[in-house]
Amino acid sequence: MFRRILIANRGEIAIRIARAAQGLGIETMALHGQDDGRSLHVLAADRALALPGSGVAAYLDQEAVIAAALAGDCDAIHPGYGFLAENAGFARRCAEAGLAFIGPAPETLALFGDKLAARRLAEEAGVPVIEGTTRATGLSCAAAFMAKLGPGVPVMVKAAAGGGGRGMRVVKDPADLAEAYARCASEAKSAFGDETLFIERFIPAARHIEIQILGDGTGAVSHLFERDCSLQRRRQIGGRRPAPA
Repeated sequence: MFRRILIANRGEIAIRIARAAQGLGIETMALHGQDDGRSLHVLAADRALALPGSGVAAYLDQEAVIAAALAGDCDAIHPGYGFLAENAGFARRCAEAGLAFIGPAPETLALFGDKLAARRLAEEAGVPVIEGTTRATGLSCAAAFMAKLGPGVPVMVKAAAGGGGRGMRVVKDPADLAEAYARCASEAKSAFGDETLFIERFIPAARHIEIQILGDGTGAVSHLFERDCSLQRRRQIGGRRPAPA
């Protein structure tokens, strides 16, 4: 059982982590950027520490986050989702600093946190995948791929890192590809610190089904059944975006 964990996130997910930890008798320490000091997640934790930056960039500063954990005498870091949660390099840095990373092993993150690497593994295993590129894809290669699909076939520009539907755009007209590429790269860089993009054929009205896998680090693994992520407001794998409630 951990004694004190650092919550390397903000907002709703940080509050949920704080409440769960406190229910287990584990102390929590929140982080906040210079502009987040009065946010609710700061009050939900037992203690808090300011990061040197502001906005999203503050929470992506790996060295500052690890330094905060050490300064707060924490023995683990919980990244929540987004930000550094799927960053294999950050998970390795935690281990090097003697901190437990509450999440998958760095090797697992390196594989599945990179959609391109995960796609290549699926192809090697004989799993059917959507037509798309398998390496970091520049604008000229993306344009060539779209032209190869033929007129009227839409594509999805995707960020290779992160998730949550960020860094994704549907492109139906080749004339809109350059703008979509620029927007996706900028959003991915801001959200995940990685602007690598690739492209796939777009599947209208797709369903996004996930199966949650849970392991405790001892070899015991279970699943939390499936969930239909098509209900989420952000695009995930190209499904239609539901109307706001």
